[in-house]
Amino acid sequence: MLFKEIIRMALDSLGVHKLRTFLTMAGITIGVFSVIGVMTAVTALRGQIETGLSFLGANTVQFTKWPTFGGSGANFAKINKRRNITIEQAQRFAQLMQDTADVICLEASNGGAIAVYQNRQTTPDNDYEGSNENFLAANKFSIETGRNFTGSDIELAQPVAIIGQDIVTKLFPAESPLGKVIKVSGHAYTVIGTFATRGTAFGGSLDGLAVVPITRFLDDNGRENYSLTIAVEAPSADIYNEIVDQGATDMRIVRGLRPLDDNDFEISSNDSVIAAFAKVANAVSAGAFVISTIALVAAGVGIMNIMLVSVTERTKEIGVRKSIGARRVNILAQFLIESVAISLVGGLAGIALGVMAGDGLALALHAEIIFPWGWATTGLIVCAAIGVGFGFYPAVRASRLDPIEALRFE
Repeated sequence: MLFKEIIRMALDSLGVHKLRTFLTMAGITIGVFSVIGVMTAVTALRGQIETGLSFLGANTVQFTKWPTFGGSGANFAKINKRRNITIEQAQRFAQLMQDTADVICLEASNGGAIAVYQNRQTTPDNDYEGSNENFLAANKFSIETGRNFTGSDIELAQPVAIIGQDIVTKLFPAESPLGKVIKVSGHAYTVIGTFATRGTAFGGSLDGLAVVPITRFLDDNGRENYSLTIAVEAPSADIYNEIVDQGATDMRIVRGLRPLDDNDFEISSNDSVIAAFAKVANAVSAGAFVISTIALVAAGVGIMNIMLVSVTERTKEIGVRKSIGARRVNILAQFLIESVAISLVGGLAGIALGVMAGDGLALALHAEIIFPWGWATTGLIVCAAIGVGFGFYPAVRASRLDPIEALRFE
């Protein structure tokens, strides 16, 4: 028999029981969908993380109370007991580092803030932050109109603010915001500047931002309620590690730690943030891989079961074909092709659905959409292997049927 004739007969046989074939494919589809969807989303978000860390410069390190991705279990309880990094500690740290660091930025923030001017107000999704005059340099922002904070603004806790373009658009659609008094989270500030447009990162806008002097922010919102973030930028990459080491030493000094005490603060950089995300992503990927493996094995068992049923149903057909000259290899090939076809079509459907789901999440978070060629290729190879592996025994059983006994089968 010609190979193409064997393929045609195999596909025709699958079409006889459409619902049964579809349900068998669905098992493969679910298994492949779970791993491809997760891997697509994780890969897209990993790229977004690696290219979108605009809040940390190349030579910048952060000192915070909390790790980048929080904590869990006993570790969370231990971290939660840490003392806040106070404004006094942060200012003392800045004094110790001022001769070696290029930029030292102090920050505290609230999310979900509403800005109000006269009878207009924004939606409650703005970032309300306190910082010093180094906010621009540390976070790669620039001033579009007006001015930056001065040392006097910080020292005297002046009620002034610099606002982002989202707030400008909503509160001042037809006038300049400079010199106007707005309220952010119920506190009044005079607008002294506006930030240039920054766009989005990680699914959120960078332009819905109101920044006030760190001292004023703490006075208005309660110093005891906030732990400050301190960002330190090294003058060059050559002395970056030296800055990190000195910063860790100086933080221990201002925190009053003894030589044998563990650090009660976190040190974060671009590399550490990427590594932390990679750890989370790897755990999610491993979970998806385990789930998909179980689903694919279950689907493979389903394929074997359906193919055994098919052999039993078509015993007389096999007998007829053998009696008119079909060889064992022809019967074996036909049943293997049916098994592999079910597996591959289910795998293709799983890949398509997985890519759409993963890229849908990526689009929602404003990450770049991708097609995971490596995982898609691996998925097809695995599906083919499942089709051959779980379809081999039914195919061998069909090929070994005695034609005389098969013709007698009822």
